[in-house]
Amino acid sequence: MHAAIAKDKPQLSFWQIWNMCFGFLGIQFGFALQNANVSRIFQTLGADMDALPGLWIAAPLTGLLVQPVIGYLSDRTWTGLGRRRPYFLAGALLASLALVFMPASPTLWVAAGLLWVLDASINVSMEPFRAFVGDQLPMSQRAQGYAMQSFFIGIGSVVASLLPWLLEKAGVANTAGPGQVPDTVRYAFYAGAVVLVGAILWTVLRTREYPPEQLHAFDQAPPLDRAPLDRARATRFGLLWLAIGALGLAGVAWQGLPRELYLLGALLAAYGVALLALTVVGRDNGFAQVMGDIYAMPLAMRRLAVVQFFSWFALFAMWIYTTAAVTRVYYGTADTASAAYNSGANWVGVLFAAYNGFAALAAIAIPWMARRFGLRGSHLVNVVLGGIGLASIPFLPNENWLALSMVGVGIAWASILSLPYALLSDSVPAAKMGVYMGIFNFFIVIPQLVAVATLGYLLKHLFADDPAKMLVLGGASLVVAGLCVLRVPEPSAHRA
Repeated sequence: MHAAIAKDKPQLSFWQIWNMCFGFLGIQFGFALQNANVSRIFQTLGADMDALPGLWIAAPLTGLLVQPVIGYLSDRTWTGLGRRRPYFLAGALLASLALVFMPASPTLWVAAGLLWVLDASINVSMEPFRAFVGDQLPMSQRAQGYAMQSFFIGIGSVVASLLPWLLEKAGVANTAGPGQVPDTVRYAFYAGAVVLVGAILWTVLRTREYPPEQLHAFDQAPPLDRAPLDRARATRFGLLWLAIGALGLAGVAWQGLPRELYLLGALLAAYGVALLALTVVGRDNGFAQVMGDIYAMPLAMRRLAVVQFFSWFALFAMWIYTTAAVTRVYYGTADTASAAYNSGANWVGVLFAAYNGFAALAAIAIPWMARRFGLRGSHLVNVVLGGIGLASIPFLPNENWLALSMVGVGIAWASILSLPYALLSDSVPAAKMGVYMGIFNFFIVIPQLVAVATLGYLLKHLFADDPAKMLVLGGASLVVAGLCVLRVPEPSAHRA
């Protein structure tokens, strides 16, 4: 009887899917302003280039902490605004405040703190949006839903990334005194605050959500194999990870390695502590339930973790080092106060707009690709094209040719933002959609934390302070991600 009821989940129209995904335009507007301009703000406020990964630590660490908690809470929320929409709205309001204040930061550390607030707030909105598609759409439409999110991500990012460049063309000052953020960046951030709140309100006011009991009746995912907790095994592994983390911390201190490497040791030790805590706390609290969900993680999710690791490691390298690489290779300067540097930085904004524009176009084709080639085959092709595009950035004849590199990057970006989520959402039950989307964020955050801990060291000691080589490394990482997706089970609804 349950299977018969599950088949009745209605298909949504194009415009219904449009409305439920429109808020992502605002989320990505803020996210794109962050990605394209935060390194510029940090350098303007006096940050050295090899310190940039450490300053970016707020973004991935915030996601690691916030998204599973928000997913767990939203699975258990039901209000007059529904299940997920209260979190959309709260995150948008907080993020808009951070966007207003960040360009006026008086010091580098104030800017880093506001990045933390901005990223936490974007995560509060973003995580429930991923679960929202799984809640609302039948399995056959989920690739279309996530592709629609990718379309709005692309559109929002195009406009946001272009804003400083467009404002300069309109006569707004693109340079400022030492330690001052140019007006082009400040006004772009103000516009971002308005767009973010407006787009989220559109989705909040023009969509509805299924009540929990109806959502449960529609559930088509296979049941999770939640094995009972083996306390002895959890204790052994907890002690093992705690010891590895502690030895790593001691090794970093003993060898005088970069302080960012402390983060990796701390994460390993924290995971060990969490496993040990699981053996002594009760089973009726949020911590134990989230850890239990990790313990019962579906096979597809475990294998997607590897795909996500290499994908997001590459993206983080791109976001951190593209401005430095392009201004050095094509504009011949690293002086952040120079007109050449700021012109190059604005051109990077144009390039980021271009890859997001190409992503919006690619998102239109992704549902067709998924039907024709399956989710895995489509993702393989897309991320390999992205790897080629990213690795080509330092080797083109001039800066205008970089638009060609962005074609591949944009195709990969659209795919990364849609197909892994389609692969995942078909494998988890509706009652756990939010928490598993939050746990899935670990596999976005962990590679970014690894990037934070290692990229500065690699740049200095392996790549001779040449940021262009970091982009080549990122391209290779995307190719590896594509090969790893072949190990992920293809959902039956998408098998050829």
